Amino acid sequence: MDEITAETGAGSGRRTRSEGRGAAARRASRSGGGAGPSMPYIQRKIPVYEVLDEEGLEIIERNADIILEEIGIEFRDDAEALDMWRAAGAEVRGERVHFPKGLCRKLLKTAPSEFTWHARNPERNVQIGGKATVFAPVYGPPFVRDLDGNRRYATIEDFRNFVKLAYMAPSMHSSGGTVCEPVDVPVNKRHLDMVYSHIKYSDKPFMGSVTAPERAEDTVAMAKLVFGDDFVENNCVTLNLINANSPMVFDETMLGALKVYARHNQACVVSPFILSGAMSPVTVAGTLTQILAEVLAGAAFTQLVRPGAPVLFGTFAASISMQSGAPTFGTPEPALVSYGAAQLARRLGLPFRTGGSLCASKVPDAQAAHESANTLNMTLLAGTNFVLHAAGWLEGGLSACYEKFMIDQDQLGMMQKMAMGVDLSEDGQAMDAIREVGPGAHYLGCAHTQANFQTAFYRSALADNNSFEQWEIEGKKRIEDRANALCRSWLDSYEAPPLDPAIDEALTAYIARRKDSMPDAFT
Repeated sequence: MDEITAETGAGSGRRTRSEGRGAAARRASRSGGGAGPSMPYIQRKIPVYEVLDEEGLEIIERNADIILEEIGIEFRDDAEALDMWRAAGAEVRGERVHFPKGLCRKLLKTAPSEFTWHARNPERNVQIGGKATVFAPVYGPPFVRDLDGNRRYATIEDFRNFVKLAYMAPSMHSSGGTVCEPVDVPVNKRHLDMVYSHIKYSDKPFMGSVTAPERAEDTVAMAKLVFGDDFVENNCVTLNLINANSPMVFDETMLGALKVYARHNQACVVSPFILSGAMSPVTVAGTLTQILAEVLAGAAFTQLVRPGAPVLFGTFAASISMQSGAPTFGTPEPALVSYGAAQLARRLGLPFRTGGSLCASKVPDAQAAHESANTLNMTLLAGTNFVLHAAGWLEGGLSACYEKFMIDQDQLGMMQKMAMGVDLSEDGQAMDAIREVGPGAHYLGCAHTQANFQTAFYRSALADNNSFEQWEIEGKKRIEDRANALCRSWLDSYEAPPLDPAIDEALTAYIARRKDSMPDAFT
């Protein structure tokens, strides 16, 4: 399930008057829907929100040390990993590793607190860490909810569509990773098509495959065809999601992928996947303790593989319904976990990943909106550096939804504006406007308003703020209707970013050789 592994459509609604067409055109012109983003990655100018004081942080850290030393973390089916831990001074009993106090923190001193994630277009490079926030789309759903209102298995065409949308979305800084699982391509070969799609249809930073070590090797090899061998070995060009198999286990698949990427200096997001009450204790403090122990063990292992390799402190935390066992989103407890985990990551000096636009709703409705908003606001205020599932997540992560992607990316633009904080420049103070207008008048025609009206407020491409009568004239469209139309418009107008034909030829030749080397496998 990531994290677990959608398209909904509503009626188009006919415009009855020319005013409707004009309003729609004006709204489309605000969408930022041209090729490539109009917003750089976020550099936050607002403070972070913290829920733990020094005493609370020390309690969590002390308890995590107890887990590491007394209970231990299992590194399953990986003799090499166990040998590396023995050599580093840990005690290995079977497949369980017990860590002397301070060992993991000592190893993590070589991990960078900030680094650049390179795109094939250098203008799209992003910073990971510090006060930067980077948004990436949904990851892992086997289903899509399509623009005709169908819930069905995802295809490679859906995958390409979401990569194109992420490329075009002004507020999206990465094209992501497994934005949906293309089940029409053999399991053992689909990673080749997915990585190629990220390279071909976007020039933003992308994530690599982690479902087997050899697929990680393919990702690195394809990245080297784009960036060059030396560049890849000395710079980060992929982020890669390494989930702990909570509670307190790293399995051979994740360890194998981690070793490949760390050895090639590529970033690993060591991220416990937690459903509190099932995979961690039901309490916030207990869950934070387990998360910290798991991240310390996994992140420190990257430094055993290659000191200095970039690594992120990640967490995916959700609560569960104690009646049904289903995951729940937008609730207070996971928010508290993420706030606390962000503080712990900063104390370790590691970039932090959490959050997104998460919901359990089956369609992009009010439940989807309020659960996603609750998660997304927390994500920004926590000081998150890398945000997976920032757009398109539906149905607890089982579906990638076209319409929700469009609604979410609009909300990401609002987060961008929020992160800019309060402008205290001379123009921001607006004293000239206040002097010009004086008591009892209005600001609509003053020089300051005229100079700033186009950029003063965030203007949504999807929200309808017109009168009821105008809404009726334009077809009584709900936001998902408008999102559907905007999504179709984006896909119709998509133009691929330039890609060197020689690189493209080398990639397609590599993919053909790799596919020819193995029979299809669908399990």
